[in-house]
Amino acid sequence: MTVEFCYLIFITADYYAVNYFIVPQFLVKRKYLLFITAIFIVIALSAWLRALIALQMGRHFFYAIQPVDFRTLYLNSVLNISLWVLLITIGKMLVDRIQTEQQLELLERERVKNELDYLKAQINPHALFNSLNTVYGHIDKTNQAARNILLQFSELLRYQLYDCGAEKVNLGAEMDYMKNYIAFQRLRKDEKLIVNLQIEEIDSNLKIAPLLLVVLIENAFKFVSSYSDKENKICVKITTKGNVLHSSFMNTKEMTQISNTKNSNGIGISNLKRRLELLYNNRYEFTTVANADFYETHLNIDLT
Repeated sequence: MTVEFCYLIFITADYYAVNYFIVPQFLVKRKYLLFITAIFIVIALSAWLRALIALQMGRHFFYAIQPVDFRTLYLNSVLNISLWVLLITIGKMLVDRIQTEQQLELLERERVKNELDYLKAQINPHALFNSLNTVYGHIDKTNQAARNILLQFSELLRYQLYDCGAEKVNLGAEMDYMKNYIAFQRLRKDEKLIVNLQIEEIDSNLKIAPLLLVVLIENAFKFVSSYSDKENKICVKITTKGNVLHSSFMNTKEMTQISNTKNSNGIGISNLKRRLELLYNNRYEFTTVANADFYETHLNIDLT
C-alpha cells in the first residue's frame, strides 16, 4: 500500500512561495538563474519533507503491507508537487492575463471616451468665442469700459481653454493670466478695495502646473472684508529664488466672516492640496495664518 499523505500542504506552500516571492524577486527582475535555482530548492526541500513524513506515517500509523523506500517516495513527491504547482501556476497566469486584458479594454474605452469628450470640448470654445465677438460688436463703441471688460474676459477664457491643456505652462504666462484675473475681479468689487500685487524677480521660463495660484487669489477676493469705515485690502506677493516659487496671499476679513471662511473655502483648497500632492509631492509647503483681522496663505513650490 502506497502512502499518500499531506500533498496539499506542500503544494499550497510551494505555490505561494513561487508566485508571491520567487517570481516577484527573481523572474520579474530578470534574475533567471536565481529563479530556476530557487524553484529547484523549494520543490526539492518540500518533496524531501513530504517523503520523510510519509515514510514515518506509513511505518508507525498506516502499517503499510509493502513498505515503500525513501527514494521512491522522494521521486514521487518531486514529480507530483512539481506537476501540481506548475498546473496551478499556469491557471493563475491565465486568470491574471484575462483580468489584465479586461482592464486594458476598459482603459481603452475610457481613453476613447475622453478623447471624444476633448474633441467635443474643442468645438464649444469656438462657438463661445464667436458669440463673444458678436456681443463685442453690438456694444456701442462709445462704451469703451464694457468693451474692455469683454476683452479681458475673453483673454481669461482663452487661457483656460487653450493654454491650460498642457501639463505644465511657462511661469510668465501664468503670471500674465493672474494679472488679468486680478484686474477682472477688481471690477466686481468696491473702488475702496486696495489690491497690492507684487510680482518680482520671476524666472518666466520655469514651468508650473496651470491654475494653482489662482485658487488662492479667488479665495482672497471671495472673503475680503467690505468695511465702510476701515481699510479693505488684498496683498499678493510672488517671487522666485532659484527654482523655488514663493507666494503669499493676504486679505482683510470681518469678524462675521470667520466661520464662513472655514466652511466655504473647503472645496477649492482641498482640490488645490490634492493637486499639490499629486504634482509636487514633498516639494511644496502650504501654510495658513488666520486671526480676527486678516487671513494669510503661503505657498512655496519647488519647480525643479
